[in-house]
Amino acid sequence: MPEYADPALLSLEDGELLVRTARRAVEEYLASGRVVEPPSIGGVLASRGMTFTTIRKVSGGRYELRGCIGYLSPVEPLIKNVVTTALAAALEDPRFAPLSVDELDEVVFEVSVLSTPEDLRSAGRERSREVVIGRDGLIAEYRVYKGVLLPEVPVEYCWDEETFLSETCVKAGMSPDCWLSERVRIKRFTARVFREESPRGPVVELDLAREYRERCRVE
Repeated sequence: MPEYADPALLSLEDGELLVRTARRAVEEYLASGRVVEPPSIGGVLASRGMTFTTIRKVSGGRYELRGCIGYLSPVEPLIKNVVTTALAAALEDPRFAPLSVDELDEVVFEVSVLSTPEDLRSAGRERSREVVIGRDGLIAEYRVYKGVLLPEVPVEYCWDEETFLSETCVKAGMSPDCWLSERVRIKRFTARVFREESPRGPVVELDLAREYRERCRVE
């Protein structure tokens, strides 16, 4: 069993199991107050890993954010971590009221499995050259300030690299140009992203690079 759950090792079947486990954890907790035991499984899903679970409300063919919480360090097995992050996204995201049972038929579950974050090596505006939209997520850190944006976010809003860096600074509670400062630590990571196409529907892996090209008409 690998020590760390490298997202590159995941299959579509692994991703589907993670998404189904996330939904099952929330449905069971809302129905009975019980925290489910994750499936007993080996391989990469049993290795320590990092997930973000995102819950989106389906409205008029659009996906509206309903909750998103995750981990940036591998503290528990991947299959267990998705239970942790799913419950947190449903119940503890401070931006939203806790998810209700009545909403379960209106939301889709999305699980992002993260790679280990690495520092950008460049300084100043050269940092933007290290960022690839559709591949990278970003973290901005300085003292008590910290913010993270998943790779899905700049694709959704058609941001370019500098805008993505600026918005990560804002998410961290800093000024939009914080990424130009050598005192601010900027990290990038990749993610494999799996989502229900519809509530309880088929699970697919998102191709964010292709979506960015098509949605944002990027050559």
